Amino acid sequence: MNNPQPNFLQRLQSKWNLQSLRQVLLVLLVFALTGFTILFIKKPIFDFLGISMERGGFWKTVVYLLLVLPLYQIFLLAWGFVFGQFAFFWEKEKALFRRIIGRK
Repeated sequence: MNNPQPNFLQRLQSKWNLQSLRQVLLVLLVFALTGFTILFIKKPIFDFLGISMERGGFWKTVVYLLLVLPLYQIFLLAWGFVFGQFAFFWEKEKALFRRIIGRK
């Protein structure tokens, strides 16, 4: 009997150690909502700070790295909490921080 290849969602479930395909879909929904949230709040933040969205530049990059990326992490946890996936995202955040500070 053939053993069919796992589909994309099943591979994510295995890679992320999730319990069900429903949980995979919730995690993907959290990523999507976080991205949209950042998309909508980035422009008002840059406008408030007087940084043009039309041009690149040093200050735009600095603000993005220092403000928007940490906000992304916070919103990821917030949306994860709303959809019951906080534990998954909290573990990912802790792993990210360990990589940043160089600990295993």
